Amino acid sequence: MQHSASQSKRPGHRRSRRHLDFATELRDKISSRTARVGIVGLGYVGLPLATEFARAGFRVTGIDVDREKIAALNAGTSYIRDVPSGEVARLVQEGLFRATTDYAELARLDTVNICGPTPLRKTKDPDLSFILAAVEQIQKHFHPGLLVILESTTYPGTTDEFILPRLVETGLEVGRDFFLCFSPERVDPGNRQFTTRNIPKVVGGITPACVELGALFYRQAIETVVPVSSTRVAEMVKLLENTYRSINIGLANEMAMLCGAMKIDVWEVIEAAATKPFGFMPFYPGPGLGGHCIPVDPFYLSWKAKMDGAEARFIELAGQINAAMPRYVVSKIQAVLNQSGKAARNARIHVLGVAYKKDTSDIRESPALDVLALLTQLGARLSYSDPLVPRLELQDLDLRSQPVLTACRKADCVVLLTDHSGFDYEAIARCSRRIVDTRNAFRAYRMEKIIRL
Repeated sequence: MQHSASQSKRPGHRRSRRHLDFATELRDKISSRTARVGIVGLGYVGLPLATEFARAGFRVTGIDVDREKIAALNAGTSYIRDVPSGEVARLVQEGLFRATTDYAELARLDTVNICGPTPLRKTKDPDLSFILAAVEQIQKHFHPGLLVILESTTYPGTTDEFILPRLVETGLEVGRDFFLCFSPERVDPGNRQFTTRNIPKVVGGITPACVELGALFYRQAIETVVPVSSTRVAEMVKLLENTYRSINIGLANEMAMLCGAMKIDVWEVIEAAATKPFGFMPFYPGPGLGGHCIPVDPFYLSWKAKMDGAEARFIELAGQINAAMPRYVVSKIQAVLNQSGKAARNARIHVLGVAYKKDTSDIRESPALDVLALLTQLGARLSYSDPLVPRLELQDLDLRSQPVLTACRKADCVVLLTDHSGFDYEAIARCSRRIVDTRNAFRAYRMEKIIRL
């Protein structure tokens, strides 16, 4: 579907007589890697993307509102484990990467990727405030020949319904004077096998010229690029991926609760089922969903379905099951304490791992936070160890990570919530009185004091 701008032109944006050449010019700049690349939002998505394009030889400008992050990056220091500080320092020194808070830099760029957060409001509807703020800044410094790519996860229709109308207000025509795409981020923090460079990149554009240029752009730094027919298809791809995971994890979590009631080892069941070479893929239970994607993205799809008069009952049911897991974990902890005649009130409970997933420092939407909050309400005396999260500040808690073995010896119950590689599981198993293992990390140690989910 072609989109054209309104006839009224904003002052200062007269249509160039060479407007038909913008695609060719941008194609040449991208192919020769002379295009000036901009990344708005330098978090877990934006910074790895920026470094990949800088490694490929592009001059990259990263834009973020956090002055401390900007200062650190320009000094060659990374705040993300997946991006080594030495690499950032090298790219800064060679003039391939610089960071700034000044959105006026957009006027000098050829491409800009929007890599910001898209959380849910308490009402479970999308919060597009970061995207809106970024687009408003792009509007201020908009110019012909610019390629704009949204990477933030959102609902189908965001790119063509929310962003495109704001950009055509400038008087420029999409697909001829500027180019607009959506490409879902697929970052998996802490994954050393699959990184920004070798995870296939899906990209959809508003027009054929948009998707062609978007795909060409990503091919300069990403090994595999997968063009699709529209931005809506690309937006739905991301939601399908994470909804698939949410639903299957929900099934694994419900199976864990059913097996628990029947005195069956759910982990043994899953391991045996996984020997089937077709028709089954193992998913594992845990204390709940965490991170910015899986707990959030399915609700974008559910919200959009309601807007279009449809229901996403399966998706919402999985969300309810996953959201119930922290309370189920607490019930396990209470049962373990009761076996030794202790109540949760005043019990010394030590938590291992508060990040949302193994070997990351990211606590966004971490189920550990919900478990800690529930235990606080019960009056437990809490402590935690996490080698990647030195301090944890919650509404009613301000805790610092403790030496693992010392804290485990003192605890009435140890609860493993995040199975970091750095934990010495054998030593923990020996020195702890009771352990509730929500990740099957102690599977090698068959001891009565270890209770698995």
